[in-house]
Parts: sequence; C-alpha cells; structure tokens
Amino acid sequence: MVDVQTVSIAVASAGVFAAAIYYIFQIRHQTKLRQMDLVMRLYSTYNSREFVEAGIRLLAADFKNCNEFVAKYGSIPSETPVQIAFAIVTSFFEEVGELLHKKLIDIELIEEMFAVKMYWEKTEPVIMDLRKQFTPKYYEWFEYLYNELKKREQQK
Repeated sequence: MVDVQTVSIAVASAGVFAAAIYYIFQIRHQTKLRQMDLVMRLYSTYNSREFVEAGIRLLAADFKNCNEFVAKYGSIPSETPVQIAFAIVTSFFEEVGELLHKKLIDIELIEEMFAVKMYWEKTEPVIMDLRKQFTPKYYEWFEYLYNELKKREQQK
C-alpha cells in the first residue's frame, strides 16, 4: 500500500519537473521574441529613408578603388554625401556582421532581408585599401557577414 507521504513526494516532484519544463519553454520563447525584435529593428533601419537614400547614393557613385573614391568624393573621412552614405551603409553591415558572429541573429533572415552582397562588392575596394592605410580590422565584421553568406550560397 502507498502511504500519503510517498504520494505527496511524487506529486511535489512532478510539480517541480513540470515547472522546470515550462521555464525552459518560456526561455526559448523569450529568446525567439528578442531575436525577432532585433531583426525588426534592423530592418526598420535598413528600410528607413536615410538608409535607402544612402544606399542609392553609394550604389550610384562611380569608383573602382580608394584613390578614385577619394579623388571624386573627398578625403576619408569627410562630410560629402557619398562619404556619409559610405559610412551609413558600411557601419550598418558591420553591426549586422558582429551580431551574426555572436550568434544573436540568424543567417537565413539576413540572407532573405538584406542585400549584403551588392553593398560589399561595391565597397570592398575602398575597405581593402583603408585596411592597408589604417588597420587590418577595418570593417572586419562586414566582410565576415559577406563570407558567411557566400559559404551558405555555395552549400545550397
């Protein structure tokens, strides 16, 4: 025969187990909500008038390397519209790349929402020259982002 104490211990244990499982599901749910919030904030920046105008200005700029860029649009840094557009776009993707590196954002979402390849290929010659002039880590997370997306593309 089962006594009352054994039953109460079993019920209490089951309650603790159920609470732990519930807590685990809640943590997962909260993590997904935070990631979605982060993605939506990034997308609202990416889709903002300021970013769209910067992106158009940068993509319309005509340069093949850093020397041409400086000759046409001023020394780095300067307050010319193309220089500001360059800073806005590259800084945004630098941030996204760092978030990806820290596993705070999903690469599939990045691939679906942002035109990383187009912007990296436009800015790469300037970034590589700036690395030689200033620091080898100049926009390293932007490059990391691009490389991760390329790997993903090759795996498909």
